[in-house]
Amino acid sequence: MALTPQDIARIANLARLELQPEEGERMLGQINAFFDIVSQISQVNTDGVLPMAHPVDAMPTMPPIELRLRPDEASEPNDRQANQRSAPAVERGLFLVPKVIE
Repeated sequence: MALTPQDIARIANLARLELQPEEGERMLGQINAFFDIVSQISQVNTDGVLPMAHPVDAMPTMPPIELRLRPDEASEPNDRQANQRSAPAVERGLFLVPKVIE
């Protein structure tokens, strides 16, 4: 998937960037080089390779890593009414906000 100068101009416009012509050419080269690398990586055969939970798992000399995760437990009660007292508009327990996307 190679981008064209028109693609770069459109992306810059969407990102509200003002690119000089030489900057656009440099970006085009860098982004297309990145896509080339992604294309090469996607061609690697990964059949039979187990997913890793952590990159250090690939290092056999390191001991296994225990992830320090806390239990997913609610620690505070649901006090919806108190949390919504300062809201300008609430309906059926939901915050009402102005429409921002047309």
